[in-house]
Amino acid sequence: MKKPTLLILAAGMASRYGSMKQIDGFGPNGETIIDYSIYDAIKAGFGKVTFIIREEFLDSFKGIFDPKLAGKVETDYVFQTFDLKKYGISEEIERAKPWGTGHAVLEASKQINEPFCVINADDYYGYEAFKNMADFLTTEAEANKYSIVGYKIGNTLSENGSVSRGVCNTDANGNMSEINERTKVYAKDGGIVYEEDGIESPLEATTPVSMNFWGFTPDVFKVTEELFVDFVAKNAESPKAEFFIPLIADHLIQNNIATFKVIPTDAKWFGVTYKEDKEIVQNNINKLVEDGVYPTKLW
Repeated sequence: MKKPTLLILAAGMASRYGSMKQIDGFGPNGETIIDYSIYDAIKAGFGKVTFIIREEFLDSFKGIFDPKLAGKVETDYVFQTFDLKKYGISEEIERAKPWGTGHAVLEASKQINEPFCVINADDYYGYEAFKNMADFLTTEAEANKYSIVGYKIGNTLSENGSVSRGVCNTDANGNMSEINERTKVYAKDGGIVYEEDGIESPLEATTPVSMNFWGFTPDVFKVTEELFVDFVAKNAESPKAEFFIPLIADHLIQNNIATFKVIPTDAKWFGVTYKEDKEIVQNNINKLVEDGVYPTKLW
């Protein structure tokens, strides 16, 4: 059986962080967060890494990752662009940035022919999540049978501001029944709340949330393209509208086209949303190295 592919979303501009956090150094020898994800993915059984980037990032990415990954895992690069003609859309739409994470995944449709998972470049997920996802992709995944890693929301907050989280509801079979994007989640008075239209609502610390760690087969590309074309038509006059992966998942679930198994994990997520998060991430990685989870020199 062909090994699954790791698809890394790395085309964002990191406006709140202030620089290209995808290639910022956090480990003892300047390792990026992506390095730790790739290290865990190789160990878990992934056979290829595909980076989704902007074309202007290519030289930087190849210079950082190709030398260290040569002979360890196959690497591939996909550009997220503004070109809509490839999807049969003739209209030219002016935008400051591309169309979001769902669009980014769609851009890889011509280069992925095996089960694959999608992650963010700036999030640390932990080996357990990669192993569980690899097992799912090699033994359970099939057309319209997908998955998502569900992190406990209490393990995913930033100390430096609110975060956006996709809150997952599950059915009796452990499959996701719906996902609701909460764009302003934060700790308050010993608990966790999300704010919407100025109203705060509580969330249990064990509530499963999406950290954009999805498992698919290539069958997802066809329906994704159909949804994207429709989304562009409806949002041509909305320059900030984004086609997110949860929109795809919600459509598949609500129309009984696909199921998404929620793969639970107790792992503590950490990542960089704000510049102030860097020191926290560095401390977390140093602790993992001290505990022997990773070697001091990763590659």
